[in-house]
Amino acid sequence: MLAAARELFAERGYTATSMQAIATRAGVAVQTTYFTFETKRAILKELLDVEVAGDDAPVATLDRPWVAEALAAPPEELLRRLAEATAGIHARVAALLEVVRSAAATDAEIAELWDTNIVQRHTVLAVFTGALAAKKALRPGLNALRAADMALAVLAPETYRLLTRHRGWSDGAWADWAAGTLIDTLLARSE
Repeated sequence: MLAAARELFAERGYTATSMQAIATRAGVAVQTTYFTFETKRAILKELLDVEVAGDDAPVATLDRPWVAEALAAPPEELLRRLAEATAGIHARVAALLEVVRSAAATDAEIAELWDTNIVQRHTVLAVFTGALAAKKALRPGLNALRAADMALAVLAPETYRLLTRHRGWSDGAWADWAAGTLIDTLLARSE
């Protein structure tokens, strides 16, 4: 059902996709769809969670092994790993996030989901920038929360889609640019 929903949301958008259409595409009865998810919003939320994680394991982003490895790395390497991981996540989820962002304009529940996603992304980034602050690696006058704000803008799914989908960049080229931008913007310059 999630695969069917992903396809239909991408093809038609959130508003034009019905529970019946999801059930039909998935080859199940519509009652099964309602029993499993209750609402179309619940399907979208579950799909978003699975796509961000890359699997359906109930492990939060900050509890994933790649995060611990990145946080332990030297500052430049930490930011490179963050950018590479973000490229992988965006490759799976950016199109779906565009569906959420677009639907948020006319659906209050989806607007709440979009806002929650932004807060979650910022929370994760604040852990990374907090690690940089603890390593005394942030440029002078920059605190961890402002650095997280800046990283949120650089690593935004809208930026990823603009450069990869509309400008033809590869995921690797985007990750290299994002890492370089974060390094130049956030880190103290070595003399």
